[in-house]
Amino acid sequence: MSRFTVHGVPGSPYVRAVLLTLEEKGADWRLQAMGMGHNKTPDYLALQPFGKIPVLLDGDFRLYETHAILRYLDRVLSAPPLVPDDPKQAARMDQLISITNAHVRPEVSGAITFARIVAPKFGIPIDESTIPPAIPAAEKCVAAIAELIGGQPYMAGEDVSLADLMLVPHLDYFAQCAEGEAILAPHPALGAWLSRMRARPSMAATGWDRLLEGVEAA
Repeated sequence: MSRFTVHGVPGSPYVRAVLLTLEEKGADWRLQAMGMGHNKTPDYLALQPFGKIPVLLDGDFRLYETHAILRYLDRVLSAPPLVPDDPKQAARMDQLISITNAHVRPEVSGAITFARIVAPKFGIPIDESTIPPAIPAAEKCVAAIAELIGGQPYMAGEDVSLADLMLVPHLDYFAQCAEGEAILAPHPALGAWLSRMRARPSMAATGWDRLLEGVEAA
């Protein structure tokens, strides 16, 4: 029986960030998969009163808010460490996690990726006229991240940190649409980082199609 249970919708970048962390730690986990919109049902609201995903269960300990979950997992699963010891690298990690929440989610994933990648999978109609006005903000966001990574292999330095695991689910999907590919193209260091992250076994283990296979087989 898996120690950790994650409640969430397959394909959610925030659910995937938690699953990536569990995979990087070599932990046993189980996804309690939910359908789109199930996060507003009474059963789920009893676990997460704000109706957001995911929720982590570790025995009788229940935790929500993705950043808090990632920090908890790094503390209770000691190896490999995913928070840098160096104060400046740790600060850079925290900065990029904040950028992911405050800017990447609404300006990249919410404004463009949802329309191009998520909505078609669920048959959700989109308003094409909303996408061109969103491009300048997405370009600014991506450029800022590219500047912060510089020539480093990972977001906070030489090793993978929670910042990489929080950000990569968003940019992995973003790169799969035409607008994302075009916006990422001028930033080769960011493209190299994405390729590096995609090559990690944790990414293969938590891909949308892989998670859906597990749901269908259950």
